Amino acid sequence: MKQDVAVGVAVALSASGQSGLPRAGSTRDSLGNLSVLSAHNTRSGGYVTVARLDAVRELLSERDWAILRDVAALRLVTGRQLERLHFAELADASRPVVRRRVLGRLVGTRVVGALERRVGGVRAGSDGLIYCLDVAGQRLLKTARRGGPPGARFVRHVLAVAEVYVSLVESARTGKLRLDVFQAEPLSWWPDGQGGLIKPDAYAAVSTPDHTDYWWIEVDLATENEPTLARKLRTYFDFWQGGQLGPEGFMPRVLVTVPDSKRYSVLVRLICQLPADSEKLFVVAVAEDVIPVIVRCLNQSD
Repeated sequence: MKQDVAVGVAVALSASGQSGLPRAGSTRDSLGNLSVLSAHNTRSGGYVTVARLDAVRELLSERDWAILRDVAALRLVTGRQLERLHFAELADASRPVVRRRVLGRLVGTRVVGALERRVGGVRAGSDGLIYCLDVAGQRLLKTARRGGPPGARFVRHVLAVAEVYVSLVESARTGKLRLDVFQAEPLSWWPDGQGGLIKPDAYAAVSTPDHTDYWWIEVDLATENEPTLARKLRTYFDFWQGGQLGPEGFMPRVLVTVPDSKRYSVLVRLICQLPADSEKLFVVAVAEDVIPVIVRCLNQSD
């Protein structure tokens, strides 16, 4: 992965457990943080000795540490996403083979764990596995998480946020932009000036040699009703109109990603119902067009 990418380690999730997800060994903190999920990784009762942890630490390569940091930052990541992040330099034929071997070793040493649920179902095999921090990874990064397993809706949303990050990293490799910062929630959250918080799904700073764009990113999966969406948009608008500033002393633009053209039309209509100039604050993009939209906005600002 490009070394100039700064990633904030996210520590807050919010979802209730639902049937169909493993329960043995699953942990989440009071904010919903996910950690150990695979039942086959809980054989020692969720504990790794100091000696074992030291041995694991000595064995970790630079790439292992990079994987560990990304899993911690994104909370849930698919095997395919990790392959795109950390194995892209390999030949096409060897890439999945090496990725499976490396992730299998990290699971075996309890650095990461894997959900029993797969993206694409059982037929997806190891390519569809979803990874999270396991107990050794938590201790290596000095994090602590407790609780129950996540719901399917939550998993889908977190993986969608992770996809934005992976796509930005891939775009940075091609030289279309520089990814300076990417933070998933809660590091993306920001004081609203009234004792509360603005809670975007992610915050990103992207740049060229001459300009930097700041974005608060909302990943919409068409699971919220229109009144909820309208309230969320109004919160950003009021923050902006009140003269508040975000990270680095700038007001980020708000990028809302949507799954399809139908939802796109809903968001555009709700934005148009806000007071004048709201179009200066908000950008809506279908998920598959997110990177082209970010790149186009960045180039227009140069």
